[in-house]
Amino acid sequence: MDVALLLELLLFLVVIGGLAGVLAGLLGVGGGIVLVPAFFFAFQVMGYDGPQLMQVCLATSLATIIVTSIRSVASHNRKGAVDWEILKGWAPGIVVGAIVGVLAASALRSTTLQMIFGGLALVIGLYMAFGRSSWRLAEQMPSGGRQYLYSPLVGFLSVLMGIGGGSFGVPLMSLHGMAIHRAVATAAGFGLAIALPSGVGFLFLEIAAESRPPLTIGAVNLPGFLVVIAMTMLTAPLGVKLAHSTDAAKLKRIFGGFLILVALNMLRKALMG
Repeated sequence: MDVALLLELLLFLVVIGGLAGVLAGLLGVGGGIVLVPAFFFAFQVMGYDGPQLMQVCLATSLATIIVTSIRSVASHNRKGAVDWEILKGWAPGIVVGAIVGVLAASALRSTTLQMIFGGLALVIGLYMAFGRSSWRLAEQMPSGGRQYLYSPLVGFLSVLMGIGGGSFGVPLMSLHGMAIHRAVATAAGFGLAIALPSGVGFLFLEIAAESRPPLTIGAVNLPGFLVVIAMTMLTAPLGVKLAHSTDAAKLKRIFGGFLILVALNMLRKALMG
């Protein structure tokens, strides 16, 4: 391994980890939506590719979300913002969906996962850029049959993208009448229900050498995990402070536009691959 290349990778991970932390605190979106394409770019620059590279990116992102979700839930809970009834009702279905997601992701080629990530990220980006806080599907969260359909779907799609609970959970709860701060807090709990079973599951996935960066256990890259965790711990509080002093709605629209570009680039790479 070229030492200069490794130092370049570490510097890149420091930057993306810091950015992911700020975005998580500022916008209530999980860092995974930034981490997955950033990991993909960083590992490709280092010369790693192959049919399993996206699995490494998804797994490493989800491993970081285990730690950040625990910290986020604890922080929001101290402010009484977590809706524990919703979380307890939805968590079992989310866990089931996450486990099925690991099995599906393990069997798919990297280009297929790129297509899935790009397509779903495009939908999320469009919602962030053009969605309105006044939009409603209903005035309360789904229960019964719809809950048992939606909760595994949230877990399943999140694992296929390597993201936590924010990108699907926050819009879902907002569209069902939950206040945004409560939705962000509860979605952090969704993130733990997604990331813990899937992160553990990905540790047992065998990755071929051409798709496996140095110090990768199963599909989880340890340098990526450790550097990003350290940086998000430092920068997430900054994002929270910025959220209270800036026009978050405007920033969300800007980030939505950025995410649309990231999604289109991922789709372009998948189609060319």
